[in-house]
Amino acid sequence: MDFFSDFSMTIDGAAARTVRQMDVVNPATGTPFSTAPVAEADDLDRAVAAARDALPRWSAFDIDARRAALIALGDAIDAECDNFTRLFVAEQGRPAPMARHEIMISAQWLRDVAAQELPVQIVEDSPERRVEVHRMPIGVVAAIVPWNLPVMLSIWKIAPALLAGNTMVLKPSPYTPLCALKLGELSRDILPPGVLNIISGEDALGPMMTAHPGFHKISFTGSTATGKRVMEAAGRDLKRVTLELGGNDAAIVLPDVNIEEVAPQLFFSAFFNSAQACIATKRLYIHEQIYDELRDRLHAIAKDTVVGDGAQPGVEYGPLQNAAQFSRVRALVDDARAHQLTLLEGRPVPEQGFFVPITLVDNPPETSAVVAEEAFGPVLPLLKFKDIDDVIARANDSDYGLGGSVWSSDIALATRIAARLNTGTVWINSSLECGAHIPFAGAKQSGIGIENSEAGLLEFTQSKTILIRKRAPAPL
Repeated sequence: MDFFSDFSMTIDGAAARTVRQMDVVNPATGTPFSTAPVAEADDLDRAVAAARDALPRWSAFDIDARRAALIALGDAIDAECDNFTRLFVAEQGRPAPMARHEIMISAQWLRDVAAQELPVQIVEDSPERRVEVHRMPIGVVAAIVPWNLPVMLSIWKIAPALLAGNTMVLKPSPYTPLCALKLGELSRDILPPGVLNIISGEDALGPMMTAHPGFHKISFTGSTATGKRVMEAAGRDLKRVTLELGGNDAAIVLPDVNIEEVAPQLFFSAFFNSAQACIATKRLYIHEQIYDELRDRLHAIAKDTVVGDGAQPGVEYGPLQNAAQFSRVRALVDDARAHQLTLLEGRPVPEQGFFVPITLVDNPPETSAVVAEEAFGPVLPLLKFKDIDDVIARANDSDYGLGGSVWSSDIALATRIAARLNTGTVWINSSLECGAHIPFAGAKQSGIGIENSEAGLLEFTQSKTILIRKRAPAPL
């Protein structure tokens, strides 16, 4: 396998090539470094047909055979970890150590999901009858994956969908298609033809998939605005949907924390992947008693943090992934300056590429754009609070409800605050932690459905009740 050229789609277990190609840009330079195939409507039709043809055979496989295939795919990713890492850095921009981490975690995720069970629930077992609830595959799944965690979020969809007996057509972001295409290439020698089809294309491909009548379910990760369009398209023929959407996650820091201990953790929770993570801390509420000290400590960390080309040694944070996101984040910074907000910047960043300095915004108004909007970039508002009821109300005052965190040495108090936050996940003295066995869901406009854990696996199934009559019912 030539890992750094000859990118092809995978349809029906074989390489699929296209006439049109699209540029893939290295965000550290802002210039193209490779190309990827552009799927047309007939390519999508062939991929869906292959998945539908493979579905009866794959769903009939013993679940242990499906487990073995997922484990083998994880092992194949591990074997190519170095190559995946280099390719990931080039197309996504994240520094190599953290890129490698995503590749390794993705391989392990396949093994962890492979260990999960599809339960059979016995809801009644009486002398008269036995009632069982079985979980059956939904069918052909359309998976649409964003550019911020392109390998991990692909595996979040592939692993449970295939374990449950479904087949899939997966579309990576047009900004980061290459690792997904190589994942498809690896799968050709492991999975039966048609079980996993991976196609790449431009923005038009996503709507083509959500409208396609051949899919039974759509699993989408991306913005809330796009998620609404996905749901609308799916509703036309009642496709099942799982939507993992945007967040404007709030962290609440109580005055009893150890500032030297929590400051690096808070910094990482906000700026991991250059803040391009749906569950990154987007609003940091700090109690007034420690506000100045924690603000200054975070600014000192920002000034010591190296931002640059992820392929270079010593770089801790990379660029924004694409020009559109770069422009959006720059516009938020410009808006903050126009409203005379106080900006505390980290060290200078390279002029070439999609780089924005790590920027703290010192206690802006709650109504400012930098607070109300999800930046999805390295711009973090620090907000002062005094009263716990007030800060909970402010944290909940958002259309989003993906995640949040509470930081305190008083676990009981932190737990009571966590219970009042209207989000799908709340971390206490932690952030960003996920696992194949941990349910992940959003409240409000942050999503529909659950990913990961048994509950996430069941999202890729439909319920079938089997009622067994043991003896005739007594006469009325």
